[in-house]
Amino acid sequence: QVQLAESGGGSVQAGGSLRLSCAASGYIYSKRCMGWFRQAPGKEREGIAIIYTRSEGTSYADSVKGRFRISQDNAKNALYLQMDSLTPEDTAMYYCAADISLVVCGRALQRPTPDFRLWGQGTQVTVSS
Repeated sequence: QVQLAESGGGSVQAGGSLRLSCAASGYIYSKRCMGWFRQAPGKEREGIAIIYTRSEGTSYADSVKGRFRISQDNAKNALYLQMDSLTPEDTAMYYCAADISLVVCGRALQRPTPDFRLWGQGTQVTVSS
């Protein structure tokens, strides 16, 4: 089974930037999209960004729109999240995920978040004021 592994998390001051990476251990057959999700302590999981594999179309949650940018490198089986203008409200565990269903992909930013087929273990992002 292909596994996803996030990296790039850490601690940063408000206004700073981080770049998260997600590496897949192999090719994900029929992958339709990948996304970034986050979960803060005591809060439900939130879908924040999604990118479609073929069209490379993207969508963002309002909470991160204009500050975060999702990108992918299909040749490297990699996903990225550039996060700028970070605030303490961005503090959370960040997860990457992949799915093969366009229906599931289309619901990525809805609440509750759908159960994507593949998930990483997460990387912690902490933003201090």
